[in-house]
Amino acid sequence: MNSLENLTLTAILEKANHQLKVDLPFVLYNKPNSNQLIGLFQKNDSLHFIDNFEEVGFVFAPFDGKKVVIPENQSEIQTAYFEINSNIETDFYINQKEDAEAKIKFIKLIEKGIKGIESDELTKVVLSRKEVVEVAHLDTMILFQRLLNEYPSAFTYCFFHPKVGLWLGAFSEQLLQIKGINFQTAAVAGTQLYLDSEKIVWRSKEQQEQQLVTNFILDNVKTVSSNCTVSESYNLKAGNLVHIKTDIKGTLNKDSNLKEVLEILHPTPAVCGLPTYNAKNFILENEAYNREFYSGYLGELNKDFSSQERSTDLYVNLRCVKIETNLKISTAKAHVFVGCGITKDSIPEKEWIETVNKSVTIKKILDLII
Repeated sequence: MNSLENLTLTAILEKANHQLKVDLPFVLYNKPNSNQLIGLFQKNDSLHFIDNFEEVGFVFAPFDGKKVVIPENQSEIQTAYFEINSNIETDFYINQKEDAEAKIKFIKLIEKGIKGIESDELTKVVLSRKEVVEVAHLDTMILFQRLLNEYPSAFTYCFFHPKVGLWLGAFSEQLLQIKGINFQTAAVAGTQLYLDSEKIVWRSKEQQEQQLVTNFILDNVKTVSSNCTVSESYNLKAGNLVHIKTDIKGTLNKDSNLKEVLEILHPTPAVCGLPTYNAKNFILENEAYNREFYSGYLGELNKDFSSQERSTDLYVNLRCVKIETNLKISTAKAHVFVGCGITKDSIPEKEWIETVNKSVTIKKILDLII
């Protein structure tokens, strides 16, 4: 692995801005509850895909399709330590109103999902939508700094490749962590607004959704591991939302490998549904848009790789936004992705509201809430 070089926060952000201007790939990321920003700056514009998961670098995987990697051996690796700055000012602005047509369309999709569950084709399906809004005077690095400040307990990132696009996000759901032969994953489901003054009460619908995800992970990881332990469920705060989370740990079998484990875990019922094959087909056939990297995963792949030990740390890409910039007229389009888990007890109107609440995480950063 290349040795890390420590920079100031300003310097590492300027480095990222330069990569953007000259169309060279990079990723900046910060792990939950850490003040260390890590950057991989690729030295060429080649597009690399994961082949056998022996690669070393930063992986950016879509919901469905080829998995992109920024290889360490073709990148500069730099770090910076930072402090939370609550005084970052921006002039991003948009006048946004609820899209009645989008609401009707999404509710019809939810109703179709519920019918699929009632016909026993599905047990659960996670349905999503995308909002595309125009933003004026967008500065990508200021936007990223705001993510760092607003969501210190999340995995926060800014990923760019000229042949993939510019993506930013912040979420706390860990898909998989492997250190040596030990692994850790989590089941996260259920969503409600976080209100500090009120006690959090979960409906049977959210509890059932969480249990489905937990059972799926446990049943599948047992085929590649041993000594699995499951924590008690607890509340996970993510921005203005709260979810139910359960931690799962274990030891990988000697003949198991990273590729096998990821094929088991992704996509989980938290981003796809059950049965996985049926739910994924339903999504691809009915959502009527391409999720791209939304509900995929990203993170460190085989960091500090050696024949004795591997360290992989991957997160689910949920609260995220894709940015399309037009430098000539100083505007950008923000593609905001949101979704919700549908079960037999789902109420379409409430599921729509859940996606509206989730969109606030990113819109707050973009200053789209006025």
